[in-house]
Amino acid sequence: MIGVGSMFFTKFAGSDQRLAGDPAVDGSPTVGHDGADQPGLRAGAATEMAPDITHEDEDLAQLKALGFSSEFKRDMSPWANFSLGFTYLSPVVGIYTVFAFALATAGPPMIWSLLIVGAGQMLVALVFSEVVAQFPVAGGVYPWARRLWGRKWAWMTGWVYMFCLLALIADAAFGAGPYLAAMVGFRPTALAKIFCALAVLAVATLINLTGTKILGYFAIFGFTAELIGALVVGIWLLITHRAHGLGVLFHSFNAQGSHSFLYAFLAASLIGFYQFFGFEACGDVAEEVRNPGIQIPKAMRRTIYVGGAASTFVCLSLILSVTDFGAVIRGEDTNPISTVLQSAFGDIGSRVVLGIVLISFVSCALSLQAAASRLIFSYGRDGMIFGSRLLARFDHKRHVPPFALLAAVLVPAALIAGTIVSEHPLNKLVSFGTVGVYLGFQMVVLAALRARLKGWTPSGKYRLGRWGMLVNVSALAYGVAAIVNICWPRTPDAPWYDNYVVLLMAGLIIGFGLLYMVLARAHANSDAPYADAIPQRA
Repeated sequence: MIGVGSMFFTKFAGSDQRLAGDPAVDGSPTVGHDGADQPGLRAGAATEMAPDITHEDEDLAQLKALGFSSEFKRDMSPWANFSLGFTYLSPVVGIYTVFAFALATAGPPMIWSLLIVGAGQMLVALVFSEVVAQFPVAGGVYPWARRLWGRKWAWMTGWVYMFCLLALIADAAFGAGPYLAAMVGFRPTALAKIFCALAVLAVATLINLTGTKILGYFAIFGFTAELIGALVVGIWLLITHRAHGLGVLFHSFNAQGSHSFLYAFLAASLIGFYQFFGFEACGDVAEEVRNPGIQIPKAMRRTIYVGGAASTFVCLSLILSVTDFGAVIRGEDTNPISTVLQSAFGDIGSRVVLGIVLISFVSCALSLQAAASRLIFSYGRDGMIFGSRLLARFDHKRHVPPFALLAAVLVPAALIAGTIVSEHPLNKLVSFGTVGVYLGFQMVVLAALRARLKGWTPSGKYRLGRWGMLVNVSALAYGVAAIVNICWPRTPDAPWYDNYVVLLMAGLIIGFGLLYMVLARAHANSDAPYADAIPQRA
C-alpha cells in the first residue's frame, strides 16, 4: 500500500516579554482579542500615553524585551502581509496541482475535504495567532518553538520546516513548467520543465532581493491577479461551460472501486491538506509589519477564510465543467483542467488563463522563498546552523538577508535539477512538502499545549482566553490525524520504497537532523532566550 502523498504520484528565552499595561504587570483588565482595542492596555490608556508614542515604538520595545534589536524595516502593510499569506496558500496552485488526482480517487465529493481541512487548519492558525502576538520575531515556527519549549525542540522544528519549505519552493517553481510550456507553445520535456522551473526561481529571487516594500507590492499584485483571475474564470465556466448540477457533489461515480468511499475520500483529501497552509508566512515576517500583535493574527485568519473560499470556488467551477468523470476516473483524461480550459476558452483564451495561472505559481514561489529566507536568517542569527555567520548577514540597503536568500535559491535549484533522474518528481516534492508542513506545525502546537500545562498564559495582544486549551487540544488532534492520513500506505502492489516514500523522506530528514544536532551541538550555540513562555518557579 502507499501513502496519500505517494499514492498521488503512483496513480498520477530568559527575558521578560511583557509590556506596560499587561495584566501580569499591573493587574489591569484586558479587552477582547480582535484588535478593535488593544488587549492588555487599560481602558482609556490611549489618553494616558504620550502623544508621540506610536505602534512602532511599542514594536521596538517589545522586541527589545524579547532580546532582539531588529534590522528589518517595518515596510510591509497589513494588506501586503495578508497577500503574502494568500499567495503562499495560493488557491490556483493548490487546486490545479492536485485536482486530477483527487477527482480520479474519490470523484466530485472530494471537494468537501476542503471544508474539513480548512476548519482544522483554522484551529492551528488560532494557536499560532496567540504565539506570534506574544513573540513577534522573524522566522516563524523556529523562534516560536524556542520560546515555548526550548533549544533542542526549536532546532528540530526549524530543521524539519526549513527542508519542507525548500521542497515546496522547488515544487511551486517546477509545477509552473507545464503551464509555461502550454502558454508559450513548446513541448514540456523533462529538460524543458527544469529550465522553466529555474527561470521561475530566478524571477522570484530577483523580486525578493529588491526588499520588503517591493516584495509587498508584488505580493499584492499576485494576490489581486490570482483572485480576480480565479473569480473570472470560475464565473465564466459556471455560466458557459457548466455540464452538471450540484447533485454530482454527492456522487462518487464509483471512483472508489472495490474500496469503501471513506477510504477513497481520505486519500483524495490530499487536495485539502496541500491547500491549507501559508497563513504561517504572515508570522515569518513579523519584524517587518507594524503592530504585529494585532495585524498578523488578523492576516492569518483572513488567509484561511478568504483563501479557503477562493479555493472551494475554483474547485467547484472545475468539477461542474468536467464533462466526463468516467474518463478521468479510468485514467483516459489525465489533465482534466487543460481539457476544460481548452474547451471553454479556445486556444487564445486558454493561453491568457494559463498566463494568470503562471503568475500564481510565481507569486507562490516568491512567498515561499521569503518565508524560507527569514527562517534561515533566524537560524543564522542564533548561530544554530553551519555557515551561520554568512546566513545572519543583513543587507542594510535593501533590508533583506542576502545569504539566507541565496540558500533558499541553491537548495531548491538542486532539487529541481535532480528531477531529471526521477520518474514522478513533482508528486514526490508535493508528498514530502505537505507532510513536512504538518510536522512543523504540530511541533509548535504540541509545544504550545505543553507550555499551557506548565502554566503559560498568553500575554500578547491576541488571546483566546478560556477557549485556548480546547482550541489547542483540538488543533493537535486534527494535526496528528492529518499526518497519519497523509503517510498511510494504500496501494499494496507498489514497490516498498514507493509505498512508504513519505515516511522515508521524512525519516531521512529527521534522522540526519538529530545526528547533526547531537554531534555539532548546534542547539547550544546561541544565548538567545528560550523556554521563557513558561513561568519559572522560585
